[in-house]
Amino acid sequence: MNSSKIEVRIATAQHITVTEDALIVDLGDGRTVSVPLAWYPRLLHGTPEERNNWRLIGEGGGVHWPDLDEDVSVENIILGRASGESQRSFKRWLEERKLKADC
Repeated sequence: MNSSKIEVRIATAQHITVTEDALIVDLGDGRTVSVPLAWYPRLLHGTPEERNNWRLIGEGGGVHWPDLDEDVSVENIILGRASGESQRSFKRWLEERKLKADC
């Protein structure tokens, strides 16, 4: 029995722009992909300063927002996958965020 493995190489991110309603990713292959910011609730609830404080991780395979404790993979963006964070986890994050703001 022969089996073959199909290898798919996902493009990498070169630059990120976050607007009030979209996450826009410029890819290394020349494409630009835009997804609704609502797909990533932590980004949606972040301030413009927090949203703009990002760095590429994994040689452009993902993006990290340290102020929001959020990581998004380029693969998930390209494949149209929204955040997989549970409502329980997100609610806990919002509560912790509020406590920090109140201090």
